[in-house]
Amino acid sequence: QVQLVESGGGLVQAGGSLRLSCAASGRTFSRYVMGWFRQAPGKEREFVAAINWSGRSTYYADSVKGRFTISRDNAKNTVYLQMNSLKPEDTAVYYCAADAATMVATTVREYDYWGQGTQVTVSS
Repeated sequence: QVQLVESGGGLVQAGGSLRLSCAASGRTFSRYVMGWFRQAPGKEREFVAAINWSGRSTYYADSVKGRFTISRDNAKNTVYLQMNSLKPEDTAVYYCAADAATMVATTVREYDYWGQGTQVTVSS
């Protein structure tokens, strides 16, 4: 069982930056693939970024590639999402997720545990 708690969301102007954090409970954090997803009002939850257990492999949605960076600190049981050059279309609730599988996944149904989400609002 893994419990996830996101933080770091807020209101920012277009072009600004935010850093999201996701703190995980449990001693097996390093075994999990970690992902970030987002859900805007009236839209389905979508993949943003994922990172494998070691941090050496990362994956991004085309819409955030080059602007967002996912990273993890296994010693702190934490995964991060650095978001730069934010756009109004990045506005959404951002969710952290953990996947017990070994291969990195990019779909909602493949993740086993979810946080409660943190709101990110980008004003134009």
